[in-house]
Amino acid sequence: MNHDLLIALSLLVVGFLYASVGHGGASGYLAVLSIFAVPVVTYKPMILVLNMVVAGMGFYQFYKGGYFKWNLCWPFLLTSIPLAFIGSKVQLPPGNYNLLLGLALILPVIRMLGFGPKEREQEKKLLLPVALFWGVVIGFLSGLLNIGGGIFLSPVIILLAWANAKEAAAVSALFIFFNSFAGLLGNTANEYALTYSSGMWFAAAVVGGTAGAYFGSRRFAVNTVRYMLTAVLAMASVKLIFFM
Repeated sequence: MNHDLLIALSLLVVGFLYASVGHGGASGYLAVLSIFAVPVVTYKPMILVLNMVVAGMGFYQFYKGGYFKWNLCWPFLLTSIPLAFIGSKVQLPPGNYNLLLGLALILPVIRMLGFGPKEREQEKKLLLPVALFWGVVIGFLSGLLNIGGGIFLSPVIILLAWANAKEAAAVSALFIFFNSFAGLLGNTANEYALTYSSGMWFAAAVVGGTAGAYFGSRRFAVNTVRYMLTAVLAMASVKLIFFM
């Protein structure tokens, strides 16, 4: 199969699965490009724009489903947006960046395998200082790693019993959109590749994200493909940590 087409199909699957749980998919897109040895640095702005598009569609679908809670969302946005901008200004050596991204990819692997925090039967009231603190931490990591931060925020919200999975997905989607935008504003990379291949990849991920947002907000089961994506992320994590 054509190399570019294979990447496009992989990005379509990643976009579908991430959008199905309210995420933009930046960490997954980075993982795919890493596996195919594509120089990620030239595609960072594209990935952030793609993150915004897919997360925006995800937010729309979950909002239509009645899952969005503004009171749960704004404290995270308040502190994360400026920190995402600051984090995007930090230029890590390639080796350190690959290591941190590889470690970050372990989290969605764990979540997709069914491990991690479970929904609580009894939800708790949001604690404002704690939410503001997590906004700072996740916002900075989002900017630093060129991702939206949803892979960090959703587990935190569920672990602290502030919302169920669907509500956490709705909040994460809007969180990803604004943090990706902040990271895009702070991105100072001079090199950017806009080619026929990158256009095809972008379109594939958008198609996958559109479908994932639609079906994910309606409880679509994607277990088989989810495990396939888990394998992709696990391989990318190993490659980034040990072989880059």
